[in-house]
Amino acid sequence: MARSGDPKKKPKGGFTRRDFLGGAGLALSTPLVAGSAAAEPAADVKVLGPGKVPVTLRINGTTQKVEVEPRVTLLDALRNYLDLTGAKKVCDRATCGACTVIVGGKAVYSCTMLALEAQGKEITTVEGLSSDGKLAPIQAAFVEHDAEQCGFCTPGFVVACKAFLDKHPSPTLEQVNDGLGGNLCRCGTYMGIRQAVLTAARTR
Repeated sequence: MARSGDPKKKPKGGFTRRDFLGGAGLALSTPLVAGSAAAEPAADVKVLGPGKVPVTLRINGTTQKVEVEPRVTLLDALRNYLDLTGAKKVCDRATCGACTVIVGGKAVYSCTMLALEAQGKEITTVEGLSSDGKLAPIQAAFVEHDAEQCGFCTPGFVVACKAFLDKHPSPTLEQVNDGLGGNLCRCGTYMGIRQAVLTAARTR
């Protein structure tokens, strides 16, 4: 006869602690087995890396070909492989906007986009805004309103302003404030930047 508290003794429901623990162990192990099977790539999926792969980028109207590891961001590809250093690497986590470029007509933080992802899209950096030695209206307006101090955030701001004006050619001051909220200036030249955008809008 089983003693009181004996794990082998079945209660009235016919279910013991041993049964429960055995079932729990099976339940915990099942997702692990399923997860390992799901980790296998599908037969029709092309796996890239870890070595370098060819990447073709359309930058400032010119096609550029580089070989980078799949993990390389667009920012690092521009700066370290193509010598386009206008976009600055500051926070490297999409909070300051110093690395802003235009991809497919939209302002993006290049530190958060892989170079692979930018293929097939038109990319514009601050180096591509001027033409024939003449500053773009937004660049000239930055100079006119002294909208920079240390200048480190300036390229990202200029590109962000260009993308903003492309979508809002006649903005109000309130729209400018909202539209440039994704870029930070540690020197605090926001007043000059806002006026530069309004001036560029009139010039355009």
